[in-house]
Parts: sequence; structure tokens; C-alpha cells
Amino acid sequence: MSNSIEPPSPEVRAKLHFALWNLGFRPFYLLATVFGALSVLLWAAQFSGLLPATYLQGSLWHAHEMLFGFTTAVIAGFLLTAVRAWTNQPTPSGVPLMALAALWVCGRLLVLTPFALTAAIVNAAFPVAVAVAIGVPMWRSHNLRNYFLAGLLLLMGVLILMVHLALRADTVIPPRLGLQLALDVVLFIMAVMSGRVIPMFTNNGIPGTNATRNPLVEKLALGAAILLFAADLLQLPTTVIAMIALMGAFLHGLRLALWKPWRTLTAPLVWILHAAYAWIVVHFLLRGLSALDLLAATVATHALTVGAVGGLTLGMMTRTARGHTGRPLLANGVELAIFLLIQGAAVVRVFGGIVLPGLTIASVQLSALLWALAMGLYAICYWPVLTRPRLDGKSG
Repeated sequence: MSNSIEPPSPEVRAKLHFALWNLGFRPFYLLATVFGALSVLLWAAQFSGLLPATYLQGSLWHAHEMLFGFTTAVIAGFLLTAVRAWTNQPTPSGVPLMALAALWVCGRLLVLTPFALTAAIVNAAFPVAVAVAIGVPMWRSHNLRNYFLAGLLLLMGVLILMVHLALRADTVIPPRLGLQLALDVVLFIMAVMSGRVIPMFTNNGIPGTNATRNPLVEKLALGAAILLFAADLLQLPTTVIAMIALMGAFLHGLRLALWKPWRTLTAPLVWILHAAYAWIVVHFLLRGLSALDLLAATVATHALTVGAVGGLTLGMMTRTARGHTGRPLLANGVELAIFLLIQGAAVVRVFGGIVLPGLTIASVQLSALLWALAMGLYAICYWPVLTRPRLDGKSG
């Protein structure tokens, strides 16, 4: 009779060990969603006149934190995880990953203080540090195809400094220019990554869908995003920006149609990505109309930030968290609620003020509440997923 003790099952091990610092997606998905929920509620209170402003006056704090706080954290978590898979090289874990997370947290705190220069340096340092963290393994593996991602992170660092320098009294650079350019960079990153993963996830998740990519449409659609960045950088006439944006709406709409979104309604993990990408099409359309002074620019901005960024981040965070912790790629009722909440937040924020202009403040408050519920629900439900080891016993 053997006296040996059977080793614990993967499920038991997952409950015994703390795995938050094993891989980049774990801390940054949690930090992003907790911060995303709290900061938007604080902004809604500030917008309603219940809280004072920080040194980033008016809506600058909200815009800054959603771009350089929330969105950059999700991008960091995704890339630190994806680059390890693409290159078969290590990306930061353990203490180095803790240091990256601490740098991000310091950036969030410093923008609430009078230490403007320190806030600028720390916030700009974060995307640069992530660029180095993913650039080294890409260089070691000669992963030339993805070098541009490190370059875009470096550009984000430059744009952060641009925004902060624009707040100085002796500069003529408008801070909104840096924010708009950063939005364009985020738009391009989402367009590139969506083209890589959405057709693949669609065909894998719904066999027979035959989502396709047309090389010419791909190049023209991504080219429209690059042209929009260039037009904003050069401050070209609004009629030129309108033409580029409307052309982009057509091209990205055609791109989405090739992915067969109408065939995804039975698979929440797939349709959320299509729905989020549809907001990119809406963003281009509304950006064109706002350039012609037919709509307020904020509706185009929030189509991108709430609809596209919110939907894509939650969709990808759910899928990658499940995939990289050994769980089935199936959405349950909680995930479905999260996806519906973020779509509701986008619809209310983008169209609420247009349909009922007298209720603009109420629409902002309701949208903020729906956004916060979506992000908070993800953080609560995925805390055990992100802090425990993989169920299959693999590393990561």
C-alpha cells in the first residue's frame, strides 16, 4: 500500500497560489477596469459640478486619464501577453511587472497633484517603458512585423509630453491637439489589431462564417486612419478632414461587412468585437459630420472611446483572460451583461445629447453609470481568474 500523497489538481492549485504577477494581462486588466469604473464616476461628479477640478482643467483630466490611463493600461496588458506568445521570449513578470504597474499607478496619482512636471515625466515614461519591455523580445526574435507597435508606444509618450507642455502659459500649442493625435494613434492600433484577430476569432468561433480580408480594402482602411492622423497633425482645413473621415467610414464599413457581423449574434465573445468595430465606422462618420459643423466633436470622440475602446477592451480582456488561464472561450450571463452594459453606455453617451439635447447632463451621468457597472463587474468577476494560476497548470 503506497503512502504517497497525490499532488493537488490544477483547480486546487489555482486556489492556493497568487498569480497576479505571472503575466502582463493580469495586473493591467484589473487596474484598468477598477480605475475605469472609479475615474468615470468621479468625472461625472465633476461634470455635474459636485467636485473641483485638478490642474488638468475642465474635461482635460477625464480625456487624459481615459487615453493615457485606462486605454494605455489595457494596451500594455495585451501587448505584454501577446508579444510573449508571438516571440516565444519572456516579457516582464514578477518584480519587473510590479515596477511597471507601480509606474502606471504613480501617473494616476500625480495628475491629481500640483506637481505638473513630475506628472508629465512619469506619465510619459510608462508607454516608453512598455515599448522597451516588448521591444527587447521582438528584437531578440527578429519579429520585424510588430516593431511598429513599440514605435507607436514611443509616440504615445511624446504626445503625453506634448499635452502637458501645452498647459504651460508660454506655449501656443493647444492641449487638445495632443489628445486628438493620441486618439488617432489609439484608433490605428485598434484598426490594425482588429483586422488581425476579428476575422480569425469569427471563423474559429462560428465555423462556416467565412469572414474574409481583402488586401486592398485592408490597405485603404488603415491608410485612412493614417491620413486622419496626418491631417490632424498638420491642422489641415476642416473640409479636408471631413473628406478623409467620410472616406474612412466607407472603407471601414466595407471592411466590417467582409467579416460577416450578422452571423455572430449567437456568440457573445465574437459579436462584442464586431459591435465595437462598428463604433469605429460610426466614429469616422461622426468625425466627418463634426468637421462640417453639423455635429459636436464630442459625439465622434465618444463613439470611439466609449463604443470602440470600451467594447474592444472588454471583449478582448474577457477572451484573453479566459484563454490565458486555461478556461473555455465561452461567455456566460455575467459576460453578456458586461457587453450589453458597455453598448448601452455608448448609445446613451453618443446619441443621448443629440436626441434629447436638454438632457445632456443626465445622459452623461447615465452613460457613466453604465460604463462603471460594466468595468466594475469585470473587475469583481475576473479577480479570481486573474489572481490565480492557469487551470491547466501551464505557466503564465
